[in-house]
Order: sequence, then C-alpha cells, then structure tokens
Amino acid sequence: MDHTMSIRKPVGVEHISNKCNFSLWAPLAQEVWLELVEPDHARFRLNRADHGYWSLSLDNVGPGTRYFYNIDESGPRPDPASRSQPSGVHGPSEVVGMDQYRWNDEDWNNIPLDTYIVYELHTGTFTPGGTFEDIITKLDYLARLGVTAIELMPVSSFPGGRNWGYDGVYPFAVQDSYGGPYGLMKLVDHCHSAGIAVILDVVYNHLGPEGNYLEQYGPYFTSRYQTPWGKAVNFDDRYSDGFRNYVVQNALMWFRDFHIDALRLDAVHAIYDFSAMHIMQELAEETAMISRKKDRPFYLIAESDLNNTRYINPVTQGGYGLDAQWSDDFHHALHALVTGEKNGYYADFGHVADLAKAFSSAFVYDGIYSDYRKRTFGSSTAQNPASQFVVCSQNHDQVGNRRLGDRMSTLVDFETLKLVAGTVITSPFLPLIFMGEEYGETNPFLYFVSHNDARLNRLVKEGRQKEFSGFYNEEGGQVPDPADEETFRKSVLSLDINHNDKAPALFGFYRALISLRKNQPVFSRADKQSISTAVAGKLLTVHRREQANSLWCFYNFGKEPSATAISQREQSSLVKKIDSSSQEWKGPGTTTPETVSPGEKITINSNSIVIYSTS
Repeated sequence: MDHTMSIRKPVGVEHISNKCNFSLWAPLAQEVWLELVEPDHARFRLNRADHGYWSLSLDNVGPGTRYFYNIDESGPRPDPASRSQPSGVHGPSEVVGMDQYRWNDEDWNNIPLDTYIVYELHTGTFTPGGTFEDIITKLDYLARLGVTAIELMPVSSFPGGRNWGYDGVYPFAVQDSYGGPYGLMKLVDHCHSAGIAVILDVVYNHLGPEGNYLEQYGPYFTSRYQTPWGKAVNFDDRYSDGFRNYVVQNALMWFRDFHIDALRLDAVHAIYDFSAMHIMQELAEETAMISRKKDRPFYLIAESDLNNTRYINPVTQGGYGLDAQWSDDFHHALHALVTGEKNGYYADFGHVADLAKAFSSAFVYDGIYSDYRKRTFGSSTAQNPASQFVVCSQNHDQVGNRRLGDRMSTLVDFETLKLVAGTVITSPFLPLIFMGEEYGETNPFLYFVSHNDARLNRLVKEGRQKEFSGFYNEEGGQVPDPADEETFRKSVLSLDINHNDKAPALFGFYRALISLRKNQPVFSRADKQSISTAVAGKLLTVHRREQANSLWCFYNFGKEPSATAISQREQSSLVKKIDSSSQEWKGPGTTTPETVSPGEKITINSNSIVIYSTS
C-alpha cells in the first residue's frame, strides 16, 4: 500500500447518462445498504472499497430519485454528501444531475481579486420572496450600484425555512426553499452574464445540530477538542483523512459544478488542525490545481479574528496560501470611532489614530498589546498587499450579533453614514457592502432559526442572550426570539430607495464612490507602501500615489470643521472629485473649492469626506 498518496475519493452521487455512482465514507461500518424510496422502492448492498469507502453503480437511476443509506441496519439516514434535501434535513436525499443545467457563461473567466467590490446578502431576506430567482430580478439594481461580486451567506441545507445558514448539516446540498441546486446554478449563470462574480460562504468549522447524522456514519467528529458547538470536526485525529477529503470535495464541487468564483471560509480560527499540512493549505493547493485545469482563477477568502497572516502568506514563507482574509480591526476602528461604543472588543479602539493604522496596515493589532485581550496580539502585514484584506463597516455578524440587529443607519446621522461609506470604499482594501446599507436600510438584521425541535429553539435563544450579555447587559431587555417568525420578517429588506429624499442621495453617493474606485488609476495599486496617513485632531488625511497620479482623501470625524492643506510637494493643482457635504448628496453644502493648489488651505466640513485628485 502506498502511504504517500493523498486519499481523494468522490463522495455523494455522480449521475452520468443513465447511470448513478454512489460513494460513501463510513469506515467503521460492517455493511451499508442503499434504500431507494422514490419513485420505486428497492434495496442494494454497497461494495466495500479502500480507506473506509463504499460504492455502488446502478443503471436506470436518474435525477429526482430519492434514497437513504442504512448503516448496519441502524435505520435509514440521509446521505452525508447529499446534493439535495427536498423534504428537509430528516427526509430522503435526492439524486441531482449536475450535467442537466445548460450553462451560458462560457466566456466568463472570473475577474482579478483586486477588482472585487463585494455585496454581501442573505438569500432569505434580500427580497420578500427569499429565493435565488428573486435575487436574479435584482441584478440590474446591483449592476447599477456598481458592485463586481456578490457574497451569498451559506446556502447549504439547514432545518426549517429560516436560518442564517451556519446551522447547515448537508454541506453539499443547496437549501430547497431557496431554489435548490438548479436555482443556484441559474443565479450564478445570470450573475456572470451581468459581469458579477459570486462568492459563497461555506462552513467547515462545525455543522449544525438538527439533522446531523454524521456520527452514525463514522468519525466525522473528534472529542480531542471542544468547541462552542460540541465535538470538533475531525481534521487531525484517527480517520481524519476521510473528513478532510469530504471538505476538499465540497470545495471542488462548488467551483466545478456550480461555477462559484470564490469561497468565503467561515471562522477558520475555529478549525482545530495540527496536521503537518493544515487543511487550509490543502484547500489552497487543490484550488490552485482546479484553477489551472479550468484555466481561470478561483479564490479562497478566510474569515479569521486572529490577525494572523499565516493564512494568506505563501507556503514558501510558512503560510497556508489562501488568497485573502477579513480585517476585523478595520471595522472595529471605524465603528468605535463613529459610534463612540466601547463595550466588548470595541474597548481597544475609538481613536482616529487606530483608523489611520488600519488604512496603512490592515491590522491595528499587529503584534502589539491588546488591553481587551490582556496579551500581545496579531502579526505584521508588512509583506502582504492590500488586496489580501476585505474590509467593511457592516456585515451579517457585526449587525446581527447586536441585541436588536441595529444597522449603522440607526446609530449615526446621515452625514456620518456618507463618511463611513467613503472610508470603506476608498480604502486600499477589498470593500464589502452589507445588503441595504447603500440606501440606509433601517430594518434590523436579526439572528433567526426555525428548528423543528422546541428544545433547540430554547437553547439558541438562551445562548444568544448569554453570548452577547457582555456587550449589551447595560441596556437590559431580551434578545428577540430567533425562532419567532416575526424576527425573520423584521429582517427582510425594504429595498425602498425612494422612501425619503436621503435614501436615493445615499445610493447615488455609493455609486459615485464605486465609480471613482473603478476609474481612478490610484486604486489599481494594491501595495500599502503607496499610502501615507496623517492625523490632526479628528481629521484623517490619506495620500495615495500611482506614478503621476495623486489622490488626497480627507476624512473629518469631528463635530467641527477642520482646516488643512494639500502638500506643497504636489507638482500641480488638484480637482475635487467628491465632497459628501455637497447639496448633491443632500448635505449642508460644500465649503471646499473645485480646484486647489499645493499649499492652499481648505476647510473640511464636520462628519464629511472630501477627495481631490490630479486627474
């Protein structure tokens, strides 16, 4: 036996012509039965293969066939690698013909990662209908806004019809109430036709509790580590090769069969893996191989709160080789500065200098002492280009993990909303917009579930109350019941950009910022060395240069106007590109000239952003 080869086996059901190939990892099973339940009832014994896999090929079994597995006569259970669960997480799995959908994106080759302007959305609450088909009807709206990529919160099958998606229990199956696998394929196809890339949020650090039958199939989990969700998924214990393959095959499926352009890897800091090759590196190497095979890039973007560049550093430098990761510090620095909040991890932030450092380094805590954590925290980003970091002012976690799910639009005034938007979109990093912020949505985004088990619903409610008490215990009150359908209904976007005169102005302002980012040569340079920052009171000045092109951004976070000047080292006059206080954007009126000479003094209005450029 060759012990040097990585074990790569297909899992789930592969439908080819009129034949189905069934493959299952169940290393401790003595026998495995396939039980077909629709359209005809039949029972077949699977064949044992190497490394704990079982397989069977059947003729005349096509898409739509529903089936269970039965391990050692323990009872029928859904396929751990099911592609579809039309009757819910406890029902039979369904055969999906991945080759049945006819794609129209032959000319799509993805776009460079440094051109991603991301719009994060939750399928169930982005529109009243809450389906992939409904998202398609809004692609013209998103194209008009100017975003270049959408990020879908997890769509893998979860219990009930309402969930953020992080309670998914069938990583390979697409939630039926959203439109199922073919609905997702159609959405991706239409996005590509509109010139929009698709990022899918995937969860490899845990699985949800309800409908989770994985332990009945084998050692998909390990008791070596304990997590907030119980046992850890098994990346480095005995039999871990099978689960690692399960995860790798899942990632490859999204790229290959669904034409997904990038995966957002949820909470990689919660993955326990002390193998010689970390699962993140393994995923990166497999992604690189399929990118070469398909002759177009696929990307991996990590969510991590560790401020650790190991995830994105090259393997030759001891890293895992992922393409990008989120920067929580940028969000925290901006949020604490404009809201004044000091609870929880915001205690480490709140000064303009924090934001200035975030602009130049992505991480504020890059190997310095964190008073909140009571320890030195983070690593240097000096060798990492800006295009390796995703930043935002709002996202599903930062909004939904507030007691009342309140958005920035309910925390600050209108002028500050524009300032915040400008800060994110003109940063050197990859900007992310959370659905609805572009017009100042005031509906909350709350945490919601719809477990069939009343006990689970109660535990979720109690857990949410306890988890966030450190942030909101001074406010009193209860967390809205996640299982109450009204909690979900309150979270659906209004998508009404004409409900007052400020909403369309804010939308137009976002469009102008995105257009500026796309068309200014300065933004094409992703290295942080081209950026210099200066802080004077509440005024942050950011200067960026690309060859002869120079860009000056002034961010006044103060309640009073602030006087400043363009450096005398500039060789020519500069032209104003944006002033958020302009009446065009329903502001109080601009005080800055259309052109300014080097050394000339200008006054930046309170809570505003002003941008000048040489071209």
